[in-house]
Amino acid sequence: MSRTPPSLASLLSLSHELGRPDRNLAILGEGNTSARLDASTFLVKASGSNLAQLASREVTACRFAPLLELLDRRAVADAAVEEALLAARLDHGARKPSVEAMFHAWLLTLPGIAFVGHTHPVAVNSILASPQAARFAQRRLFPDEIVCCGAESVFVPYVDPGLRLAQAIRTEVTAFRRRTNAMPRVILLQNHGMIALGATPGAVLAATLMTAKAAAITLGAAALGGARHLMPRDVARIAARTDEHYRQKVLGL
Repeated sequence: MSRTPPSLASLLSLSHELGRPDRNLAILGEGNTSARLDASTFLVKASGSNLAQLASREVTACRFAPLLELLDRRAVADAAVEEALLAARLDHGARKPSVEAMFHAWLLTLPGIAFVGHTHPVAVNSILASPQAARFAQRRLFPDEIVCCGAESVFVPYVDPGLRLAQAIRTEVTAFRRRTNAMPRVILLQNHGMIALGATPGAVLAATLMTAKAAAITLGAAALGGARHLMPRDVARIAARTDEHYRQKVLGL
C-alpha cells in the first residue's frame, strides 16, 4: 500500500481544515493552499477543486521559475499567463494549477515560509468590503490575535486576481518587511479575502482562524459603538514578551 508523501499529506490536512463548512472560510471552489517541496518546486491546489474535499490528484507539483519570471513583466496577456501555469507543472498530465499559484510561488520563497493558505472568510470579507479594511489590517483587538497573526497585517488594495494581484502582494509585503523588519503572518486583500503564511500548517490555520475571530469581534463591537483597539504600546509589549514567544513555539507558530 503506497503512502502519501509527508508534504502532500500536510497540505491535504490543512486544506480540509480550512475548507470545513462550519468555519465559513471558503465554499465551492474558493481558496487555495500550497506547500514548498524544495528550493525549486512546490505543491499547489489545482484550479476549480474544493478545499474541503481536496484529493491528491487535485494537487499539482510546480516549478517556481516559470511563475516567478512573470512577476517582473509589466504587460502579459491572459493567454501567456495560462501558458506559464501549464508549463510550470512537473507532470504535464497534471491538472492546471490555480491562477493564484503565482503569489503562492513568491510567498513560498520568503525565509521560513513553507505553507500558504488563501481563504475568503465571511466575517473577514465583511470588513474587507467596507471602509474599515485598512484599519482592520493595522490594529489589534486582543493578545492572542498578536500571538497568532503578528502585530499587524499586510493590506493590499483591490487589484484583478492573477498576475496583477501577485505583483501587488510582492510590492506590499516587501514594503511591510522594510518598514517593520518582520515577516508578515497575514495578508488582507481588499474586497477579496486573506492569506496566511507560516513554517507549518498549524501556523497557517491558527492565523486564519484568529483573523476570522478578530473580524467577528469587530463586527459584534460595531453594534455597541465600535471596536476599542489595543494601544500600540500594548501591542508592542505582547509581541516582545518572552512567555508569548515560548507559547508560539509550543503551538508550532
